[in-house]
Amino acid sequence: MNNRTTWKSVKDVKRSWYEIDATGMSLGRLAGKIAKYLMGKTSPEYVPNLDMGHFVIVTNAGLVKLTGKKESYLTLQRYTGYPSGLKKTKVSELMKNRPEKVIHSAVKGMLPDTRLKDSYLSRLHIYTEATHPHEAQKPTKITV
Repeated sequence: MNNRTTWKSVKDVKRSWYEIDATGMSLGRLAGKIAKYLMGKTSPEYVPNLDMGHFVIVTNAGLVKLTGKKESYLTLQRYTGYPSGLKKTKVSELMKNRPEKVIHSAVKGMLPDTRLKDSYLSRLHIYTEATHPHEAQKPTKITV
């Protein structure tokens, strides 16, 4: 018998472009679906220790919805690095001004805390409107 295990390498990865319309979708379900595509878990040759993910474009980020009363009490935190530098911002405020930050933060929380997290997030493109500058890549539209 000549059974051999084939090992994948980063050179063998074929990255695709996917476009997701966030209109009326729940934030958590959207973030989970985006994380799967960024990690490459949708492809059959997925390997957890390699960056096998795809590019994801999210359009209409301002039309994503939060279920329940999360918009009233949910906050995003960041730390400036200085003493007493904890900055808290309500999600309701961010949804009006910068909705792409809310989706980016949710997707970041869905990804594993490994060295690959930054490379996953570098392939995420979020836009508040229905148009985007990546039409030349011919993204595949995903209905979630």
